[in-house]
Amino acid sequence: MMADADHLEIGALLFEGLDQIDLSGPFEVLSRLSNSTYRIFAKSLEPVRDVRGLRLTPDATLADAPRLDVLHVPGGFGQQALMDDEETLRWVARQAAGARYVLSVCTGALICGAAGLLKGRRATTHWSAHHLLPLFGAIPVDERVVIDGSLVCAAGVTAGIDGALRLAGLLRGEDAARTIQLYMQYAPEPPFDSGTPQRAPAAILEAARHSFAAITREREATARRVAKRLGIAM
Repeated sequence: MMADADHLEIGALLFEGLDQIDLSGPFEVLSRLSNSTYRIFAKSLEPVRDVRGLRLTPDATLADAPRLDVLHVPGGFGQQALMDDEETLRWVARQAAGARYVLSVCTGALICGAAGLLKGRRATTHWSAHHLLPLFGAIPVDERVVIDGSLVCAAGVTAGIDGALRLAGLLRGEDAARTIQLYMQYAPEPPFDSGTPQRAPAAILEAARHSFAAITREREATARRVAKRLGIAM
């Protein structure tokens, strides 16, 4: 339904060690939707720091969140700590069950996977974790934004803006999304053509893979454990 009179409750999950642009990029888009409320929820009201140290403060606790129309799940290195956090995963699953859409950004897809939301769904995530999606029962798709019914997955980091614009079009119509894009002057012209593994120079890609090696090993071990819990054949 796209009627502006239809109020939207939009909420994002906040946690220590997230990547702030996974949160703030889509926030820039979705907070501009007409007749909507966008709030940030965490396990407690204590401020957290993103993976680079930016301080962020939640609006309310998970327990005080209303039923959300849109659930926004960001990623970041702190995602690892949530993969066995039953309270958070139950909250994600419960909110997703009643939401019109779930927007995962970057490795937020792995949180959604641990909550059982990716089984049989087309999905994407950051390139460093893309190979882990089948461990959550997902069908991996190498695209910047992947939409499968009520699930909208954006690939790494800045792809969250694209995913949020696509979602804005679904919620309020494409003209509304185009208007938000214009307000934001979102017309990317990156100075370097190095934004994907396919386009980055080999030496740059190798260095990036090396920098992600430790967290990738941790994520794979966790994903295999979650797969076993979810009963997904490996």
